[in-house]
Amino acid sequence: MRIDRQGEQAVPSNERQQDLRAVVAQALRRERAAAGVSLSKLAQQAGVAKSTLSQLESGSTTPSVETIWALSTALGIPFSHLVDTEAAHVEVVRAGDGPRVAAGEAAYAATLLSASPPHARRDLYLVTAEPGAPRRSDPHPRGTVEHVVLSSGRALVGPSTEPVELGPGDYVMYPGDAPHVFEALEVGTTAVVLSEQR
Repeated sequence: MRIDRQGEQAVPSNERQQDLRAVVAQALRRERAAAGVSLSKLAQQAGVAKSTLSQLESGSTTPSVETIWALSTALGIPFSHLVDTEAAHVEVVRAGDGPRVAAGEAAYAATLLSASPPHARRDLYLVTAEPGAPRRSDPHPRGTVEHVVLSSGRALVGPSTEPVELGPGDYVMYPGDAPHVFEALEVGTTAVVLSEQR
């Protein structure tokens, strides 16, 4: 079943979004070619409309976090491979900088802080979330584990069947290859998330 993911925007909101669209477009073309799959096949595997995938590859729309996760899962690659360019040996990400991707169905955004280097399989994110609709994640590739340290606010985090309430400084680790959730319980909730594939 193909669905059109919510949260795609046809008009750039700022320069950072334009940069993100260009990075995602180039990365999608590169990774799809490396996987040897057609546009139609990847769209089908990811559950994304073919027209949406075409727009993403042309850089004419901004992807939602749900769409990037679906595509990276279908391609069998870390999320970061679709949103980050290669980094130098020393990299500083100032608050408010870095590739930031918003969810289409929840007040949730993830900023990639550190992309997985070659031959490693982990990504590090800063998550900002607000109360309202929870961010529900489909299973990531088999062997994925997520580590979350809550920085501010309160949140329910973890497996969809048994999320744990976290406060500032609390840590949880859970299988990312099963349905999971991040639900902010207070305004201004932030967390650092490490997603690794073992």
